[in-house]
Amino acid sequence: MSAPSKGMPEKLAAPETGAAPAGSGMTEAFLAAFRHHPSGVAIITADAGEGPVALTVSSLISISAAPPMVAFSLSASSSSARAVERSTSVVVHFVRRVDMQLARLCATSGKERFGPDVRWARLESGEPYYPQVELWFRAELRGRLETPGACLVTAELTSVSPGAHATRQAEALVYSNRAWHGLGPVVDTVSAPVLLWPDDSATF
Repeated sequence: MSAPSKGMPEKLAAPETGAAPAGSGMTEAFLAAFRHHPSGVAIITADAGEGPVALTVSSLISISAAPPMVAFSLSASSSSARAVERSTSVVVHFVRRVDMQLARLCATSGKERFGPDVRWARLESGEPYYPQVELWFRAELRGRLETPGACLVTAELTSVSPGAHATRQAEALVYSNRAWHGLGPVVDTVSAPVLLWPDDSATF
């Protein structure tokens, strides 16, 4: 093999990865991977002028802390999701295990989520919300990204529920493998607590 030209980097062969080509069971692998990938649970409420709507999402993620921004995805096949997408503001509820029945209600198609047996109210700015959920944020929608079958929405948090800085003892609620799970700390009396990220990490 001839020597590479001066000043030109030598091209190296790509390493063998053993990865399956795209389309070779990719959808099945994708669904299986995310089915076993636990995610936090949140309830989104809104009113685009046609009445209150609510839906449970497991796609809520943080984007930045300053300004406080979140994102979540909305299914194009859901009428409630389309109403949320048309809204200018929403309320994001961070639900815990004690809120599981409410999360189930808002995740079940055809259920009355604001009926006479459901405790709900409106903020002074007009958005519907569930006051029994301890931690919630009012948020204003900032951007929308259309994708096949869904829409990714970004929102800036503008106000928070009273007592938001109080220490919470209730177990977190996560969704994994098509089931609800309570999430508590791992008790280990031998080892020190494991920190996921160093204190100065930009990841949160």
